[in-house]
Amino acid sequence: AYLDRDGVLNVGRADYVKSVDEVVMLPGAGNAVAALRSAGYRIVIVTNQSPVNRGMFSHEDLELMNQAVLDGLLEENSDAHVDLVLYSPYAPWQDSPVRKPGAGMLQVGRQILSGLTIEVKHNSSQLQHYHDEGRSFMAGDRDADMGAALQHGVRGFRVNPEVGLAGIVERILNDDDDGD
Repeated sequence: AYLDRDGVLNVGRADYVKSVDEVVMLPGAGNAVAALRSAGYRIVIVTNQSPVNRGMFSHEDLELMNQAVLDGLLEENSDAHVDLVLYSPYAPWQDSPVRKPGAGMLQVGRQILSGLTIEVKHNSSQLQHYHDEGRSFMAGDRDADMGAALQHGVRGFRVNPEVGLAGIVERILNDDDDGD
């Protein structure tokens, strides 16, 4: 399960979540993550965080904010464990393959959790390798999240940022739902 952070697990802000004090959890996020774990999913948070490279906050500040999200999930449900948190500090104009809508963070997450060796994708169809992601999915509130799902070949679920993950967990757990 690839999950965006802001607008999916915690309340997003137009001016970015910039400190631990601004981390406000969305109700039901912890229970939704626990339900996904109970269904056999490994949980990977994949979040674009360009304010790091823009100098708005540091990697260390982001680590504290991410920890506040992890703690908030566990406060709601002690089974809401996250396996991995990945972030991209790159701005959109830096064209990084690890910034969503690129699939880089999802690829890295899969490789870390499955113990696969790093693979390089090429534009030539002869050299492309597609790993079977089974019923994996990306949940996010933005077009970039849906683009990452498409690029990685997994189901994509658009989240209402006022409701978050709790609003789509039943859809995700329905194997007949191919996403948005």
